[in-house]
Amino acid sequence: MKNLVNRVQLIGNLGKDVQTSDLSNGVKKASVSIATTDVYNSKSGEQVKETQWHNLIAWGKTAERMSNMLGKGARIAVQGKLSNRSYEDKEGVTKYITEIIVSEFMLLKTNKEAS
Repeated sequence: MKNLVNRVQLIGNLGKDVQTSDLSNGVKKASVSIATTDVYNSKSGEQVKETQWHNLIAWGKTAERMSNMLGKGARIAVQGKLSNRSYEDKEGVTKYITEIIVSEFMLLKTNKEAS
């Protein structure tokens, strides 16, 4: 059961190209959002599609691979862990962010194939 603690697996499509940055300590960071869509029937029998957006963060070699392999619209499978953080904006309001720290990903379809 130890392997099930704080583990996330998703399949979805990227909403934009992967954004990368090189930190001062030489580590590469990648960030991108992924959309997952649930489909279910309402009480009236009507099919409903509900899309959720999730923030992905990757570090080091995983970040490099993501930036080289992935683009907007690509369908991917991702595994990682949840991370929560907060910060204060310019007006002093505390903002909360939930991200998935990516440990592994797999390209299922490129953006051209996903169309």
